[in-house]
Amino acid sequence: MNFKSTRDKNNIVNFSQALFQGLAQDGGLFIPEETADLKDLFNSFTKDTSFVEIASKMTASLLSDTFTPRQAQKIAEKAYTFSPKIVNLNNDISILELFHGNSCAFKDYGASFLALAMETLLEEKEKKAVILTATSGDTGSAVAQAFVGKENIEVVILYPSGRVSPLQEKQLTTIGSNIKALEVEGSFDDCQRMVKEAFTDSDITQKINLSSANSINLGRLIPQSFYYAWAYSQIKDTYADTAFVVPSGNYGNLTAGLYAQSWGLEIKKYIAATNSNDVIPQYLKNGKYTPISSIHTISNAMDVGSPSNYERMSHLFNDDVNNFKSKISAYSISDENTKKIIAKIYDEERYIMCPHTAVGYGAAELYKQENPHTKMMVLSTAHPGKFTEVIEEVINVKPQLPEELKKLESREKVSTLISNDNKALKEYLLTTY
Repeated sequence: MNFKSTRDKNNIVNFSQALFQGLAQDGGLFIPEETADLKDLFNSFTKDTSFVEIASKMTASLLSDTFTPRQAQKIAEKAYTFSPKIVNLNNDISILELFHGNSCAFKDYGASFLALAMETLLEEKEKKAVILTATSGDTGSAVAQAFVGKENIEVVILYPSGRVSPLQEKQLTTIGSNIKALEVEGSFDDCQRMVKEAFTDSDITQKINLSSANSINLGRLIPQSFYYAWAYSQIKDTYADTAFVVPSGNYGNLTAGLYAQSWGLEIKKYIAATNSNDVIPQYLKNGKYTPISSIHTISNAMDVGSPSNYERMSHLFNDDVNNFKSKISAYSISDENTKKIIAKIYDEERYIMCPHTAVGYGAAELYKQENPHTKMMVLSTAHPGKFTEVIEEVINVKPQLPEELKKLESREKVSTLISNDNKALKEYLLTTY
């Protein structure tokens, strides 16, 4: 499989080049040059097929020019010491729990694969790389956990000051080693803009072998398709027509699902669930894509007003809003309703969900009002323990922290505060690396 830029179809690269460039030189995002056909492979997966086997076989099929089947298996085995789980709730709504990895968020799936893929290729080439990534909360912690201690890789994470939860910030700023945290005086959109500018700045890229771990990087996006294949293999014999509900901020998670669908996975409907940053729901209503300044919410990892992966989705759907609508419905859930959902589900089910998962559940309920017989699967993005302050306020119960998070409470934050302009980041990178 080769890849091209969303902005220049003649800018063709292989997976290794896309992996380490992160962003195309023309500012576009890398997308598959051709559509893979994995239908027979997907049909071969059963309820008993392990997540590691699915990840290994999809990697070997999609990236056969880059990794041998043995390398693909080795990457999958090392990356995925954890697996998704499905929890069935009432009203034909189930939860696909994706927070059982090292950072307790769904982004562990993409980040763990990305780190091992990069390490494998860097060892072969005897090169070094600097990973530059922006986070609105969970990406940074997943990247930090996945890359800590990796040979020949340095990591720089930008996050918006005061706009991530205290525990998320601890996950970014207490690891040390090869992980550096930059606390940006601004929003996530500022962080993302600064990262994109760095990738197109020749002064930086000529000196530093720069790559990204955001969902702009295909090396993180492609493995996020693996859990859609796993989830479908679990339900296809009984609930094949289940709609998948995806809490969405930068839309990498949803884009991964759409790619899996294009490769032959028979998921018929996706629901994009957003908080007040409702750019895509508005686009599907009026046909106009209008980015906004990001709005701070309690589901902060989705506080994105200008989602990068709109560019990939637009290309996938030929820039036609009606094509979007044929595959995707979208709903926006307010903070007030998010809190009501957390309280209701705890009261009815004794199940605690993080604010992002609650946004997804709210969207599932809205879709079911119009499609009452449809079964729904909500992708649960993070462990509720990462949002203790919100959960305690709503249900007066403190979620039990996994051991990975308990260790962080006593650690001291170490970060570098910088302004939200491109010069500040450029100066940091050129003087540090």
